[in-house]
Amino acid sequence: MSPDDEHYIGYMFTDVARLLRTVFERRVRSLGLTRAQWVVIARLHRRAGLSQSEVADLLEIEKATAGRLIDRMELKGWLERRDDPNDRRINRLHLTAEAERLHALIWPLAEDMVDEALCELSATERRALTGLMRRVKGKLLELADLDSVNSARSDNRAELNRVSQSANLG
Repeated sequence: MSPDDEHYIGYMFTDVARLLRTVFERRVRSLGLTRAQWVVIARLHRRAGLSQSEVADLLEIEKATAGRLIDRMELKGWLERRDDPNDRRINRLHLTAEAERLHALIWPLAEDMVDEALCELSATERRALTGLMRRVKGKLLELADLDSVNSARSDNRAELNRVSQSANLG
């Protein structure tokens, strides 16, 4: 199978993720919630105390954009910023009781949507799919960590080359 084939697995992953987001966003739109806001609420529900930078990374957006999103969510009474006990420069984000109630309303919608999307699969197929996706995710996390380390090494080599060339020119 080649990347030109419509059944290429990379396209399938992308299309499934996009369609899940699209369907879900349409279902929660009436609640006045954007996909980005829902993701922040869902992630903070699972992992309270994320920083603004961590939220930006999760959403794959710039830190300033994440800051504006967080400001709007704070104004709606969904988030609160708390000082990091170890680093005064960092605020930790926590859901308010209102956001927890919103999460409790929306989570069943998410579960129903996934159930509808997977309704053609047996329970055994669902477990198999989940297990396979978990393995793929684990490998991708390994690769992301490795790429991060290699990128840092590459940046360091480039800086050393630049400094070396400057010294040779001077």
